[in-house]
Amino acid sequence: METFSLPDIAIRNARIVTATQAMTGSLSVSQGKFADIHAGNAGLIGEDWQGDYVLPGLIELHTDNMEKHLMPRPKVNWPVLPAIIAHDAQIVAAGITTVLDAISVGDIEPDSLRTQTLHSCVQGLSKAAQAGVLRADHLLHLRLELAEPDLLQLFTPFLDDARLRLVSLMDHTPGQRQWTDLDHYRTHVTGKRGWSHEKVDQMLTLSLQRQQRHVAANRQQIVQLCRQSASRIPLASHDDTTLAHVLEGVADGVTISEFPTSLEAAQAAHAHGLAIVMGGPNCVRGGSHSGNVSAMELARLGLLDIFSSDYVPASLLQAAFCLQNADYSLPAAIATVSRNPAQKLGLTDRGEIAPGLRADFLRVRLIDGMPVVLGVWKQGRQLF
Repeated sequence: METFSLPDIAIRNARIVTATQAMTGSLSVSQGKFADIHAGNAGLIGEDWQGDYVLPGLIELHTDNMEKHLMPRPKVNWPVLPAIIAHDAQIVAAGITTVLDAISVGDIEPDSLRTQTLHSCVQGLSKAAQAGVLRADHLLHLRLELAEPDLLQLFTPFLDDARLRLVSLMDHTPGQRQWTDLDHYRTHVTGKRGWSHEKVDQMLTLSLQRQQRHVAANRQQIVQLCRQSASRIPLASHDDTTLAHVLEGVADGVTISEFPTSLEAAQAAHAHGLAIVMGGPNCVRGGSHSGNVSAMELARLGLLDIFSSDYVPASLLQAAFCLQNADYSLPAAIATVSRNPAQKLGLTDRGEIAPGLRADFLRVRLIDGMPVVLGVWKQGRQLF
């Protein structure tokens, strides 16, 4: 792989958003790290950014966007390397410089393509990184479907992968958590997957059987494996709906609550010190596509710590700016897509604009009130 030197950069007349303030000023980058940051423009000669924002590179801890490229249509399996490269390009264009690719391990559907593409997808990410064709930093978030009969066999080979930074415990069995409302579930699968109502009824019966047989045992063994791993892999719960769901996660050592579906669950998660993650699309759309609690409602109650773009990469930055409508300061809003996820994942070298940290940053301009990414830099090198 070709080696590049890291250029020095000087920027002036920019709206710089640090962890504590948004100020018009100037900054410099040296050897891939932020160097000097000043309010005002005195003493620094550099490119005039004409008041555009300088934001930290966004950090995404849960996106299944790669699946859309691997499976662009139901039952269509796209070649892995082109899918990964397309995913990477879309991620970077959205301003994301560090991404945890949320890869499913198992599924509630026995004939799902997810189980067939797991190994090829992880291997493809390795090959793409080694070939130097990935622009964002790609790490792993393994989404473990606890009702999967072969879950342990599928998961164990990745336990010691250095890229593994998060494991989420999922149970998508219809009738609870995300799919408490079965009418929403039926609408989703008949529309997105073209299932008949007879097919839906068959899957509901099968899903309940698999849940009863496998979820409890799989959960216990997975939690033990993650606790015993050398890196103490962080655990996330998923779609908590009740107080009991949250308490179960707390007992298992969960530190992140992904997409709680109810106000009750979010309040309990906050009370127990869990970081609450909500979906950017939920915020941008003004509500959940599954009929669950609104991200903006949680934000206004101080119950939102991190945004994930989930299934729309571009939603991450837009959601952060929307938080100003919930009385978040701009630094606090931007922290939900940069500093906060970095801290929860132990990525201490990035996540904010501060001297000595990695110079992962964006140039962003507001057009009709909408944030638009004009440029992306990682470790001082322009990607886009």
